[in-house]
Amino acid sequence: MNIFSNLSLVVSLVLFSVAGSSAEMARARMWCLSLRFQQGTAGFGETLDLSTINSSQNGELAPTFSGRTYVSLMTLDVGFAFTGLMNVDLPPFADSNGDGFDDFFDVTQGVQATTAGSYQTDVSMGTMTASWSRGAGSKDGTCVLALHDNTFGDLGNFRHNFEVLEYTGQVAYTPGSNSVAGAVSLTQTGIPDNQIGGQVQFVKAVTNRFNLLSLQPGTWTNSAAQALVNLADDYQREAAWPTNYYGFFDFQDGDLSTGDLDYTTWFLSIDDLNDVNHNGIPDFSDDPQTISPPRPPRLSLIAGSGGLTLTIAGDIVHTHQVQEVTSLNSTNWQPVISVTLTNDPQQVPLPLPTEATHFWRVVAQ
Repeated sequence: MNIFSNLSLVVSLVLFSVAGSSAEMARARMWCLSLRFQQGTAGFGETLDLSTINSSQNGELAPTFSGRTYVSLMTLDVGFAFTGLMNVDLPPFADSNGDGFDDFFDVTQGVQATTAGSYQTDVSMGTMTASWSRGAGSKDGTCVLALHDNTFGDLGNFRHNFEVLEYTGQVAYTPGSNSVAGAVSLTQTGIPDNQIGGQVQFVKAVTNRFNLLSLQPGTWTNSAAQALVNLADDYQREAAWPTNYYGFFDFQDGDLSTGDLDYTTWFLSIDDLNDVNHNGIPDFSDDPQTISPPRPPRLSLIAGSGGLTLTIAGDIVHTHQVQEVTSLNSTNWQPVISVTLTNDPQQVPLPLPTEATHFWRVVAQ
């Protein structure tokens, strides 16, 4: 059988237009700057609890925003109870994946480090050593707090399980001239049933609208249908990470189950790879674009001994996806290759098909 005699070419064009009012998608990650600690236990049943509120033990270890130092109230039970205040340092900042953010709060990255701290109770004071460990890909880690009291000596090594509170998902947004409106949908890492999200609006800075934005106050909901009120915050984009917008996301109350204000300070990162006009500014903060669709490409096919050559005459810079089926009765066109035209026309090599009859089309974007 001469396969070349049965090769067929279908010039079937599908054109996508991008309008300025259409919604686009960006990736999002949000994490709490506080850590959630479970009760720690030592070798003889001694316990250590952390909390930032007086009404209950909420397990929060919170940032002081002074270097790497974190703070919490503490309740220490070594046969009789002490209450006091503790400070402990987080491991030094690290950024193994080069995204500009601290690996400690990135669940994809692991942590292994030792830091120092101190505490003061209602009867004494002392120092502590914190041994941190969390595997890459896990939101859960362990922290062993070794307490040495200035009065009572060694109080034991308290082993705590701790949790990084991280959510990932997406933002569906609509670009605007002076503002950006969107809907955020996030799922907690490691707990797929826990979701959070809501509407957001960013107002662009008048003097630097591509790089500086202000998040407006609003209300999100969690999986329990509880309302979480967020405050106003500033966001920015830097040249080192041109697709990323980041800033604090402050809740009025981040954990409604405790009845007190806690877990309030979060960080939100939005990564937008959309750039329809190829000017280096993501569509998230760029001026709304109305882009005319590329012109219908013209196609020709030549069969050679080593394969096929498809020639596409179309608009340069635009992506052209070659798709194929073996029967025109099929609607399941499969992608073969995507090419951004740098020449008009441009040749694209294709492998010889194994079927006697074959059809191709090109989607110009």
